[in-house]
Amino acid sequence: MSAPVRTPSPPTGTASVRGAPRLAGCGSLARMALRRDRVRLIVWALLTLGILVSLVSSVVRNQQTLAQRQEYAAHIGDSAAAAAFSGPLYGLTTKGGIAVAEALTIIMFGMALGSLLLIVRYTRTDEETGRAELIASTGVSRYGRLAAAVVVVGGADLVLGAVSTLIMLAFGLPAPGCVAFGLVLTLVGWTFAGVGALFAQVFQHSRTAMGTSVAVFGAALVLRAIGDAGLIADGRSPLRHLSWASPLGWAFEVRPYAGERWWVAALMFALAVVLVGAAAALVVRRDIDAGLIPARLGRARATPRFGSAWGLAWRLQRGGIAGWGVGIALFAGVFGSFAVEMDDMAKSGGSVDLLARLGGSRVPSDSWIAWTLSLAGMVSAIYVVSAVLRLRAEEDGLRTEMVLATAVGRRKWCAAHLVTAAVGVTVIMVASGLVAGLVHGLRADDLGGQLPRVLGGALVQVPAALLMAAVAFVVHAFLPRFTAVAWVAVVGAVLLTQIGASLRFDQAVLDISPFTHAPKAPAASVHAAPLLWFLGSAVLLAAVGLYRVGRRDIGVS
Repeated sequence: MSAPVRTPSPPTGTASVRGAPRLAGCGSLARMALRRDRVRLIVWALLTLGILVSLVSSVVRNQQTLAQRQEYAAHIGDSAAAAAFSGPLYGLTTKGGIAVAEALTIIMFGMALGSLLLIVRYTRTDEETGRAELIASTGVSRYGRLAAAVVVVGGADLVLGAVSTLIMLAFGLPAPGCVAFGLVLTLVGWTFAGVGALFAQVFQHSRTAMGTSVAVFGAALVLRAIGDAGLIADGRSPLRHLSWASPLGWAFEVRPYAGERWWVAALMFALAVVLVGAAAALVVRRDIDAGLIPARLGRARATPRFGSAWGLAWRLQRGGIAGWGVGIALFAGVFGSFAVEMDDMAKSGGSVDLLARLGGSRVPSDSWIAWTLSLAGMVSAIYVVSAVLRLRAEEDGLRTEMVLATAVGRRKWCAAHLVTAAVGVTVIMVASGLVAGLVHGLRADDLGGQLPRVLGGALVQVPAALLMAAVAFVVHAFLPRFTAVAWVAVVGAVLLTQIGASLRFDQAVLDISPFTHAPKAPAASVHAAPLLWFLGSAVLLAAVGLYRVGRRDIGVS
């Protein structure tokens, strides 16, 4: 008769022990995340708050008297173009209302994207790299890992919202509006942190989770823009209700400085709680490093076209090209559909000067199309930078070494990614130009005349995007540990172009951004010189980067 076998109990404090803390390890993980990403968090906070201070100080300085504010309200109060970017334009005769119109969209953009990208980093990216499995072996519960991510990101959002409230108070704006403004920023951050946390449970790969979360943000932005533009263009238009389908629309409906509606803020808080709660419910219903939607299995044998570096680069990049392409083309089509209304509004209001500043022409529809295509070009530049930096992700994942162990050389591998990214951004802008031109041409009853003009306006945005891609590649080649510099470059260029003039930056500073020199077609004539400079500089930088990649170690950190 053999002795009974005793099964050892799991260590005390692990998530598998009945009655163990459901949030085991949350505090330690939160401290580790703060320690690991302290620079990233500080840069995010300083950039967001710095932009807020600059925009609000400009408003307070330039809108001192009631007459100035009334002139401002008369100037843009009936502009659907302004509403599409700045919201429903409540309270424009007050400093606070103008501050909301000038600053809220941009600051919400930073809060939302920063929150969702960070929370995916702390959840799905940690699983993808294997860190989450190591952490789980120490007795940290799954709820603890998710809770730590929510605490860090949610806490950062709370701090940014509180500091934003203090900044607005420091400018002498009414206290209730300041509190509502800061609360809105915090709730927008919490909402999109919830979106990121949810999709981190659904998808197996961090790039898919981030891409889907950003797509949801983009959809919310477009719905809000259509709804608010519809409200200003025609107060009875059914399109005005689309704002209520977007949490960004809810943010404006809190109405800081225009009769605050706190119950809308309660709706935003409830949505954030539901999203985080859904993520918490799903986190224990899947395996670590797996998603609720499993990754699609590939072929048992690769097709011949994947037998080269070019084919593999295309396989890695095609999903991003498709996703970004659909999103940017839809944006161009939706916003391009408003161009005809710009002509009608300019006849009865004072929007001509505003549209001329946006697009560079006294023809309102042309200015609107040029502004839309310019924004599409800037977003496509963000895509192409992410596509080039895929090279770094492949190195970090040790996949580049396996590729280079074959007959593929370093420079060929990098060149394949660069060419694929360049083709991708060109395809995206062609699609955007075709969609915007088709919609605008049909609405203007001039398809044959408008489609070529709009398509040309889209194509001339490509060289500036390629220059930003080349800058990103040089950073990858020379400073592989600091690829964040590439993101700073492209985001800084976009911000300089969009808000630099409002902040009264010197023209020499504005000229740093290549987007400042990109032609505003079809509103203005196209000169070949800046396009050739962009293309030549991009080729030169790419050549320098390829030379450096051939001489440095792969996987260097």
